[in-house]
Amino acid sequence: MTFQTPLPINKLNRKAIIWTISGADCSGGAGIAADIKTGHKLKVEVCHLLTANTVQNSQQLIAINPTAVDILDAQAQALRFDKPPSVIKIGLIANNAQVTWLVTLLMALKQQLTNLIVIYDPVGQASVGGSLSSVTAIALRALLPLIDIITPNLIEAQQLNVLSTHKVKHNPLQLAEQLLTLGCKAVIIKGGHTESTESSKLSAHCTDLCLQRLNSTSSSISTQTIELRSPRITTSYSHGGGCSFASALASFLAHGYLLRDAFTLTKAFINQGLSLSSQRENNHSNQSYYGAFEQGSWPSQPEHFPQVISPLAQRHQISAKFPSLDLKTNEKLGLYPVIDSLEWLERLLPLNLNIIQLRIKNKNSEELDSIIEKAVTLARLHSCRLFINDYWQLAIKHGAYGIHIGQEDLAKADLSAIANAGLRLGISTHGCYEFLLAKQLQPSYLAIGAIFPTKTKDMTGQIQGLENLMQILSLAEHIPVIAIGGINQQRIERVWRTNVSAVAVVTAITEAKQPIAATQSMQAILKN
Repeated sequence: MTFQTPLPINKLNRKAIIWTISGADCSGGAGIAADIKTGHKLKVEVCHLLTANTVQNSQQLIAINPTAVDILDAQAQALRFDKPPSVIKIGLIANNAQVTWLVTLLMALKQQLTNLIVIYDPVGQASVGGSLSSVTAIALRALLPLIDIITPNLIEAQQLNVLSTHKVKHNPLQLAEQLLTLGCKAVIIKGGHTESTESSKLSAHCTDLCLQRLNSTSSSISTQTIELRSPRITTSYSHGGGCSFASALASFLAHGYLLRDAFTLTKAFINQGLSLSSQRENNHSNQSYYGAFEQGSWPSQPEHFPQVISPLAQRHQISAKFPSLDLKTNEKLGLYPVIDSLEWLERLLPLNLNIIQLRIKNKNSEELDSIIEKAVTLARLHSCRLFINDYWQLAIKHGAYGIHIGQEDLAKADLSAIANAGLRLGISTHGCYEFLLAKQLQPSYLAIGAIFPTKTKDMTGQIQGLENLMQILSLAEHIPVIAIGGINQQRIERVWRTNVSAVAVVTAITEAKQPIAATQSMQAILKN
């Protein structure tokens, strides 16, 4: 492999760049054609390295012509410093020589680009039938430790399982666990080929599984499992759907989304495309035609987003529902101060606030009991909706209006006890995955943040911005949404215009030179 002198990086704002290393499908449905179409729809710049030309159409694979490694290397070196990628999506690898070249390339790029993400979609068979690659499973052993996310379907995962000492046939979770042991940081097994456990027929739903390796100091692998389920959409216009899945995932990751959110958005993007394809097929006279997958726009319709499989939501279905916030039609909550003491509560309650949250840290149980009791009494005197952060047992004991629970504490709280006590529930979320998960619990409100960088908590990788906020609002349906994180007097009007029900603020009040004046000023903005 040759290495060139680095070129100066263009300082102008530009789209996120992804590389696709894959084959060219002359019928335009799969491979690089699908990657480019998907990337353009999702607002990333796509650079492509051609591994092979595949001669195929909607009926059959006729021939495959691999690209020589020296030509591939020349393509990589032309782009390496001129258009360095934030994400690389690898599709078709034609032969073992290309695997060896990829290992060398990725090792060099990961030294150059410390945040580089590499996705591998292990394409082996053409959708129309026929083998696309002569790569052996054994040859991939050196490549897999350099892969951050691998996205096989069930059949491809089973084929890769020959590299594992423990052979698994059909169980997606076990297959994913085995792939993690080979060095990948995350595995997504697409559910399009998954058979129902009850019969040989495909189930009515398609479930995609993500198993992600977490940072752990222990010798064992610590993992997080994410399952997304959607109604199965059957269409003959699905050629290139797998390629589009991996390139959509690459695009969302290039935009800075965490894997859980990128996975969720990718599933919605694919559902949207399959729905468009199904609609088009209904208007096609030749039902046997096998057409290309339809890349849609950025997903925003609630019906395209998947269901998050959550044991917590399944358990909670049997309990009472959480009460509403007692809002009139089109009524909003407005300003939502989050404060940490009775003193702040006493100063703010006379300002005729609709809602306030008491978030106390580092107090012993006796102090907490007394503080929460007094806080509940004060809030009732002023007819203010008081939410207690985290301490749900004390909130129930003293009859608080509601309890606010962070996403990480949901599993430890007794949600049924909160609902049966008649308390309202607010839940913190940090992206579309957590929002959809929490939404299943039907809480009284959902908070989303951080909208902007904040002093109160490290939100690295979870800054939503106004565009993400508006997208998530489209998923809320009837549940009120509260925006939080980094919102001050200069930003509050822009947030309010997104049509949230409330804007939560912390330091905009507690660190203001004149807290009461600052609160009244923000209240006035939210009344306009």
